[in-house]
Amino acid sequence: MDEQRIREPLPDEGSFLLIDKPLDWTSFDVVAKIRNTYKQSGLKRKVGHCGTLDPKATGLLILATGKKTKEIATLEVLDKVYDGAIKLGAMTESHDVETMEYGQCGVAHLTESEIRIAASTFEGRRQQQPPMHSAAWHNGKRLYEHARKGVVIKERKAKEIVIHRFEVIRVELPMVYFSLHVSKGAYIRVIAHELGTLLGVGGYLASLTRVSIGPYALSSAKTVSDTVEDILQQASNALPG
Repeated sequence: MDEQRIREPLPDEGSFLLIDKPLDWTSFDVVAKIRNTYKQSGLKRKVGHCGTLDPKATGLLILATGKKTKEIATLEVLDKVYDGAIKLGAMTESHDVETMEYGQCGVAHLTESEIRIAASTFEGRRQQQPPMHSAAWHNGKRLYEHARKGVVIKERKAKEIVIHRFEVIRVELPMVYFSLHVSKGAYIRVIAHELGTLLGVGGYLASLTRVSIGPYALSSAKTVSDTVEDILQQASNALPG
């Protein structure tokens, strides 16, 4: 008898999957991969993610499956911690490495003390405008759709965020390595851009890794491939005999 016909569906109680998102994958790429793996294994599951990571960012991405998808909103509001690097002395339109550098200038005059003091001024509540290269909505379209057509929306709606901690780990000019603890909705590449502006040399986000979401840590996450293997094993265990 065909395996698909004798396979018994597992109870769909759902779970949270902690995944280390690879570089250049979108959050939806990860969702699609996991959803398709469930489907191909004969295990029907809803799958959603709890907080987007940009393609050029890596680190913790939490997926919710089954009934746990109803709890996505409770995870989206949690604080997040990131490690990363900012390159000073240049800017990009996207505020990260997705677009080309421009406005290059020297940074040798900057001291580590100046950079640390500048970073500390960001801590607390502040208004932040979403970047043009983002998935925020404006008049029924994502901002990045406008950006790709060369249109800049100046009246982008700002929102309040909280930067609990902006710690400069080390300075190796033009690179500044940092750790950031922020509230929901904070765009780290905007913070990178604003730090460069405050220092008078420009800057953009060169790399970013999300290390935690509330109590959930990257150290507990699995790779996409290991998660796929777990699902395949789960499907195999569902077979009789």
